Amino acid sequence: MLLKTSLRSFFAHKGRMALSLIAVMLSVAFVSGTLVFSNTATSTFSKLFAATASDISVQPPVPAEDDRQDSDKVPTVPVPLAEQVAAVPGVKTAIGQVMVGNAILVNPATNKLVGPTSGAPTLVGNWTDTPRNPVKITSGHVPQNSGELVLDADTAKKAELGLGDKVRVDNASGQHPYTIVGIATFTTTNPGAALAFLDTPTAQQVLLGEQAYTTVEAFGDGSRSNDQLKADALAKVGSGYEIKTAAEQKDQNTKAIGSGLDFMKYAMLGFAGISLIVGGFLIINTFSMLVAQRTREIGLLRAIGGSRRQVNGSVLVEALILGVLGSTLGVAVGLGVAVGLIKLMNAIGMDLKASDLEIGPDVFVAGYAVGILITVIAAWIPARRASKIAPMAALRDHGTPAEARSNIVRTIIGLLLTAGGAGLLALAGTADKASTGGEYLGLGLLLTLIGSVVLGPLLATVVIKVLGALLPALFGPSGKLAQRNAMRNPRRTGATAAALMIGLALVIGSSVFSSSAVKSASAQIDKSVGVDYIISGGRTPVTAEMMDAVRRTPGIDHVTTQEDFKRAKVRLPGGQSAKTDLTAVPASFFGSDFHPTVASGAMDSVGRGSLGIGETFAKDHGLKVGDQVTVDYGKGRTQTLPVGVVFRKGGLLGDGSFVGLDTLTQVVPAAEQPPVWTFFAKASAGTDVNKTLTALEDALQQYPQLTVKDQAGYKELVQSQINTLLYLIYGLVGLSITVAVLGVVNTLALSVVERTREIGLLRAIGLSRRQLRRMIRLESVVIAVFGAVLGTGLGLAWGVTAQRVLRDQGLGTLAVPVTTIVVTLVSSVVIGLVAALVPAFRAGRMNVLAAIATD
Repeated sequence: MLLKTSLRSFFAHKGRMALSLIAVMLSVAFVSGTLVFSNTATSTFSKLFAATASDISVQPPVPAEDDRQDSDKVPTVPVPLAEQVAAVPGVKTAIGQVMVGNAILVNPATNKLVGPTSGAPTLVGNWTDTPRNPVKITSGHVPQNSGELVLDADTAKKAELGLGDKVRVDNASGQHPYTIVGIATFTTTNPGAALAFLDTPTAQQVLLGEQAYTTVEAFGDGSRSNDQLKADALAKVGSGYEIKTAAEQKDQNTKAIGSGLDFMKYAMLGFAGISLIVGGFLIINTFSMLVAQRTREIGLLRAIGGSRRQVNGSVLVEALILGVLGSTLGVAVGLGVAVGLIKLMNAIGMDLKASDLEIGPDVFVAGYAVGILITVIAAWIPARRASKIAPMAALRDHGTPAEARSNIVRTIIGLLLTAGGAGLLALAGTADKASTGGEYLGLGLLLTLIGSVVLGPLLATVVIKVLGALLPALFGPSGKLAQRNAMRNPRRTGATAAALMIGLALVIGSSVFSSSAVKSASAQIDKSVGVDYIISGGRTPVTAEMMDAVRRTPGIDHVTTQEDFKRAKVRLPGGQSAKTDLTAVPASFFGSDFHPTVASGAMDSVGRGSLGIGETFAKDHGLKVGDQVTVDYGKGRTQTLPVGVVFRKGGLLGDGSFVGLDTLTQVVPAAEQPPVWTFFAKASAGTDVNKTLTALEDALQQYPQLTVKDQAGYKELVQSQINTLLYLIYGLVGLSITVAVLGVVNTLALSVVERTREIGLLRAIGLSRRQLRRMIRLESVVIAVFGAVLGTGLGLAWGVTAQRVLRDQGLGTLAVPVTTIVVTLVSSVVIGLVAALVPAFRAGRMNVLAAIATD
């Protein structure tokens, strides 16, 4: 009986359920699509690793943390090791392999990069014939001498290169020209990498600078398991090497790929969660209004013997049906989302195929769990309310004194949550450490959001009274009715506006943060950077030839470099050790080239043999100017230096430490010093900076991996990088705003049905169709603007607090994007107008007499 009643009720109101169904579908589609994409990407790489991995791979030992260096030298194993591994019982063949990722391919005819510029790597190595070679020669032949190269077919096609064409390999050792003599095709799916192969002696000389291999790959004869081969190999070659079985290689590589995809995966799942929350408000509104419209029906059910449990169950069964249908459609639409994500990743350099979609059980489990749970939970509130309707409720209005009491409780809880959240945001903004401030910010953000949602009905009455004050004067009776309609059910209005509020709060908060980041970076560049040009090497280190080309450019006064030690240690006066990012700079670095803000000491002391440290590092470890510290560069190379300057926190140079290049060279040989990845140039006095920039670009034309920017260009680069992330956030938040718009449409549509008799009476006493449609449109606009005002307030609070939390990490300047806020408020008016189109049209077409006669 319960199921029969629920099914009849659901299909009787299927039109009213449609928009809620879409909301569930969109939210589930985002979750399932993200999981399908993640599974497909991981599976593609796993298949590649499984098909090509050797039975055991002998690799260079992983150095102890204290012995790690920041040089670009590739770890190697000696050539005789291949013979040792080949002699291991059960090994059929052992092949020495050279493969590096620190070289690039250039088309010398166009001076353009060959291969991906982002995402997937460019790998250059020696050609070897292995039992599981990932590629096979499909045109031409293998490289046979020092001037020949084999290129993979996908890269050759994209770069429009073929047999006989020239290609250049650039790395730290220089530029090396080759002729393409072979095209190799992947035997499995190419994930987007560019592969180039040389003969073994040439690969060793050009890529390693010594007769060695990067690994030795061994393949068994089937007489022993891979684990036995590994144990025997360890016994044969000793424990000085790292040996991995095929399974271990696959797991290691898959984990590395998975970690690269995790950020995108979890970010998208986070926004899917936001959409689910927004969809939850829509579902709550839908079922609340359906329950209100079925008051008499529910009362009669109770009168003929229906229990509270049965009434409650009836509503929840309808929600379950909605959840199952929405989840089913969502999983199906999620496949389209996954295909879109694959195309997006292909556009940035990863090569995945939509035909390889990996649809695992987790996709269905997550999709149905999310869709059904959120729907049933959202419907439980109105279901609980429905079960409390007494049989006599069919004979009177459904409002009860209990609602007034619950509103008081709701208001108290909302005020406490909002006040607590505001207090946490205030603590976050005044916290000394960014980590502490970040924790307060996260909790404060959550509490203010929940508090605003809970307070929505109370705020609706007050704010809409203010927002709608001009409506009666501007639009007459239609305006007055619209204002009163928006205020007549504050709970419904608050829930509808809350959905829109969440999306717009994220937009405003992100905009404040990104605007502050751009303005802060620009201010820091103007304040601290004295050089005119920034040249970065991209995927390869900067070579001496590149810097010489810059020095020879007319109009350049001098070149400044920096070398970064990422793992240096500092032994403090008390004997403790602390890790720090250490940068070695020439004596001219501080002064005319860079002039950061100094907390104490003299910045030029770095060039005279002292150590420069950041203010936070100094405070955390109790250091001051004049203290003697010992810098440990690794491999037992240490140097005792005095602290000469403390840089104020929040500057462009961060909170790292600085040592003079001449000082470093006294203990660390040039061959072991870190490579240069970025260097700077200063124009001669009186020269045209723009003309010199053009001359620089011409001088570096043969080095396409270099990026040359003047200060203005560098600011634009910083802004474009921040905007890329911001636009991604906008796109993802757009889903929640879409669901919120559906909520406004649904609320108005159900409201029109709910007020059918009222609309008929208004038409009967003289309200025209045009006035009626205007009334519904204005009601929609007021609700949308109410949500936008709340969202703007929350977003500003979140964004300003985030800037204050990171004020000492480079975000020192607050920027409020007034244009974005204005556009958001105007857009809310448009959203309200668009959302009201269908409900207003339907209301205007009602037959007056039929509407008056409606029950």
